Amino acid sequence: MMHRLDERAPEAWNPSQEFMAKMGAFIQEAIDKGILITAEGVHPSEKGALVRKARGAGITATDGPFTEAKEVIGGFALINAMDRAEAVAFAQRYAALFEEVEVEVRQVVEFDDLASPA
Repeated sequence: MMHRLDERAPEAWNPSQEFMAKMGAFIQEAIDKGILITAEGVHPSEKGALVRKARGAGITATDGPFTEAKEVIGGFALINAMDRAEAVAFAQRYAALFEEVEVEVRQVVEFDDLASPA
């Protein structure tokens, strides 16, 4: 799961003690149930960089902030889920902790998921 926050919302980057307590309890519960593998927040894009390589072109690096984006990745969590439905249900509980957030759920590609070379 990756969650996106409004880059321009100061409260998104300075969570309240109440939010931290709710998130801490949620994380501990997820760890205790064997769902959560790891979760981390990230700093705002002003402390980051964007590296791009376009087909047929060189690699460029641009320092943040990324003014063209309103919503930026605010953190991620890697979870164990039996299927997509379970992952989405967990993401919904996670999203409920925030005032405003977008959570993208993606499956990690396992080696066995890749096509065998012919």
